[in-house]
Amino acid sequence: MLEEALREINRGSAEIIDNERIKKLLKAYYDEGKIYTVKCGFDPTAPDLHLGHTVLLQKLATFQKYGARVQFLIGDFTATIGDPTGKSATRKVLSKEEIAKNIVSYTTQAFKILDESKTDIVYNNDWLEPLGANGMLELASTLTVARMLERDDFSKRFESQTPIAVSEFIYPLLQGYDSVYLKSDVEIGGTDQKFNLLMGRQLQKTYDVKKQQAVLMMPILEGLDGVQKMSKSLNNYIGVADEPNDMFGKVLSISDELMWRFYLLLSTKSLDEIASVKNGVLDGTLHPKKVKEELALEITARYHSKELALVAKAEFDKVHSKSQIPTDIKEFSCDGEVWIAKALVDCNIEPSTSQARRDIKQGAVKINQEKIDDIQLQLTTGVYILQVGKRKFAKLKVN
Repeated sequence: MLEEALREINRGSAEIIDNERIKKLLKAYYDEGKIYTVKCGFDPTAPDLHLGHTVLLQKLATFQKYGARVQFLIGDFTATIGDPTGKSATRKVLSKEEIAKNIVSYTTQAFKILDESKTDIVYNNDWLEPLGANGMLELASTLTVARMLERDDFSKRFESQTPIAVSEFIYPLLQGYDSVYLKSDVEIGGTDQKFNLLMGRQLQKTYDVKKQQAVLMMPILEGLDGVQKMSKSLNNYIGVADEPNDMFGKVLSISDELMWRFYLLLSTKSLDEIASVKNGVLDGTLHPKKVKEELALEITARYHSKELALVAKAEFDKVHSKSQIPTDIKEFSCDGEVWIAKALVDCNIEPSTSQARRDIKQGAVKINQEKIDDIQLQLTTGVYILQVGKRKFAKLKVN
């Protein structure tokens, strides 16, 4: 059982610092029933999560399965500073109202994955605000500017004479102090967080906590394009709050190669189960599309329900396998003739008229299931089924 736990905890990880400590924590759990703590911090900088964010949540859920109590840390104090990790400029500071709104959304979405009974939601404002000026100065004195400039993003900004706020230097120290206060046994984060994660180990030693947390880093999940990291700004993401039909369709749109990455980092199937499925694809007994459908069903069911996932699959089959129009399609109307590019934007299936023109030229736009190539087309009185690609539909009535 211990070896199985270690395999699943190590699964998909990019780097682990002090894996021996994790092994000792697991052994103490199995031998003595001793619970250990795993910390993961989330700055509520946006209201919605995408599947890239859930890689860490999946790992936390794995730890819970093997005896851990999760310290789900909401960075309501640090969010007012802004995490500089990977940023080429000082990040916009959020208001307390924005933070409070985002916290509610974060926790609601997180508990679709985590076991609430094995999770402590903690807020670092509770211990960081009371630190006061003396505490902050003491904390700041634990690290030199030279060491701080070892961070790749800071050094690049310094060399290019891009402004760095002093408060940004404080951020890694505050994240590290969270581990001092919580006495965390393990902390997990993305590979881009390595400097901050190691700060927790260093400060636990400096403040004589009598332990040093192990650190587990997870890779950054690629987006739908299979190249760039999953990001809303790149529009290559699958949102946790996406509608079932959209979620199911987006998962099916990923490449066969990326599918295995999703299975490794997002699926609850064991490593042995995934290996069995992969062997089935390699020997031809399983079709990749069928395997991808199973993944899409699993992910959609997790964030919605099994019933809605099956409905999404049926709808997908209806539209794509049988070339039919979706049952549930949004309806719009306008008065007077309208330019096709503007109509696509007004119906919320194109982000801009320039993108609409590009898609028309590439043959990705259909009207009443017929491809069009005229970017100057004017729609006169009538009812039209507009379609972009395989998943975006709208019904437009021109009065």
